[in-house]
Amino acid sequence: MLPYLRSHPSAKVSEVAALFGVSERQVIRDLQVLWFSGLPGLQMGDYIEVDMEAVEGEGIISVSNADYLARPLRLRTDEAVALIVALRTLASVPGSFERGAVERAITKLENAAGEVAEQAAAVQVQVDGDAVADVAATVRSALDAKNRLHLSYWVPARDEATERDVDPMRLVVVDGRLYLEGWCHRAESVRLFRLDRVLDVKELDVPAQVPSQAQPRDLDGGLFQPSPDDELVTFDLAPAGRWVADYYPYESAEERPGGELRLRLRVRDRAWVRRLALRLCGTGRVVEPADLAAEVTAAAREALSAYGER
Repeated sequence: MLPYLRSHPSAKVSEVAALFGVSERQVIRDLQVLWFSGLPGLQMGDYIEVDMEAVEGEGIISVSNADYLARPLRLRTDEAVALIVALRTLASVPGSFERGAVERAITKLENAAGEVAEQAAAVQVQVDGDAVADVAATVRSALDAKNRLHLSYWVPARDEATERDVDPMRLVVVDGRLYLEGWCHRAESVRLFRLDRVLDVKELDVPAQVPSQAQPRDLDGGLFQPSPDDELVTFDLAPAGRWVADYYPYESAEERPGGELRLRLRVRDRAWVRRLALRLCGTGRVVEPADLAAEVTAAAREALSAYGER
């Protein structure tokens, strides 16, 4: 709506409402939100300015201080697919949010995306499913009632099912997948649980008691966000193994002779490092710490012995 208002000065509220298929009341509510919008780092006087005045009984809209939004957003193919998939996932979550607004946004995106929407439909197979919907419904119920949950949760890193009580904090969608964020009594910390890895969930007749120090994680940077307390691991990567730098956050990267890359990244799970090193095979190796490099070597030998090789 904002690019339209920038290119149509003195637009009437009734005309804008008719064009965008919403009520006049909704147009005014949206415009009131704009008063608190602007680019990061700006002061109050730099925010978008919206003036609405009555002329002959008709509301007239004037917008200024928004030159950076003079044109409608143009999405790349991958951006459109990601948005459609995320919205479809959100629409499948039971809960008390504006489902109608989500459905309208999906329809508009699909109409604008054309063939791109077909790609999103294929991706949807990964984020939909009755099992996840049932788990989400139970989680949503516990969130609304502020009750504790008991989870049977599969941990792929150890290939084991764990039992844990969790005080739910919120449901979030990250990379097209649904997660429960909550205070885990087993870990005594805030944890994220992927709903498609929940083997069983029960809402307990026990009030949830999230500690005051428990804070939702900032997921803008993705799920994996290394901590300074995590272990620093050094990899030497051959040209064919440099893809690691594109997929995982790292602290430093140093070019080496022959197109090799020395990559230093922080990890909190040595089992994950061993799996990555075995996956790299001859295209990368762990250099430091030395005892972890020895663990990787031992794991490789054990794997090879299963094939009868020396």
